[in-house]
Amino acid sequence: MVTANQVKGVSFTVISQVAWGILPVYWKLLAQVNSLSILAFRILCSFLLILGIFLPQRNTRWLRILAEPGRRLIIAAAAGLVTCNWGLYIWAINAGHTVESSLGYYINPLVSIVLGLIFFQERLSRIQWTAFGFAAAGVALLTFFSGAFPWISLGLALSFGFYGLCKKKAAAGSLETLGAETLLAAPLALLLILLRPGALDELGALSPGLWVLLIFSGAVTALPLYCFARGAKLLPLSALGFIQFVNPTILLITGVFIFKEPFPVRNLLAFALIWAAVFLYSISFLRRKP
Repeated sequence: MVTANQVKGVSFTVISQVAWGILPVYWKLLAQVNSLSILAFRILCSFLLILGIFLPQRNTRWLRILAEPGRRLIIAAAAGLVTCNWGLYIWAINAGHTVESSLGYYINPLVSIVLGLIFFQERLSRIQWTAFGFAAAGVALLTFFSGAFPWISLGLALSFGFYGLCKKKAAAGSLETLGAETLLAAPLALLLILLRPGALDELGALSPGLWVLLIFSGAVTALPLYCFARGAKLLPLSALGFIQFVNPTILLITGVFIFKEPFPVRNLLAFALIWAAVFLYSISFLRRKP
């Protein structure tokens, strides 16, 4: 029987995954802007958005998180991981590697599941282990079919997998941790704009439409992250991991049908294994007693 918190957790996580799945279309609209400039604005505008929410509420909990040495270290690690993930992702999408990015986010749930087993002593039932085996086989086939070491895919999977672990370990409010992360990352964003050669000239030549897209990059970043953080607190990492297959599926469809990137027919075998895993795990999750 599914609890109310589990339903909430699934809802928040699915919303975040769907939003992330269609987000590449947004980054493609900014393709003529340097990826590091997009990354900088993504960090700064996310921080300003969250600051705009906290100031009227006089919310200082997000600052108190950074005053605790243990949590400060976790939040700093989360900030570094999500910055690397954002930067690599933006570059990959605009360089024509959307399908490779989707592979990364197919690998990412497996990373989350393994981290849940190691750090939280989560346990998988027999059917869940079977699902894990199907998913791992599908990912292995995708990697084999790609014909090259998937550094983009692994970079995205590992950085976001460990980011999810940090969010779970932080044990604080979702929006508060996101505010603290973007605050710590903001100085790097400023450096990317002010000190990177040619950055100011590039930004000065942008059209008003591109400026609007850059400014709203904070909203399209913060809202899915907030939903993901809420879901991460309400679900075990193993459940969180399998729901995360939604994002790469939408991402793959976007890469193949919208961006017209190549996708060999043989890859369908790998995706059949992955979706069999999702189906098996969904059955086990719905039948589990509280």
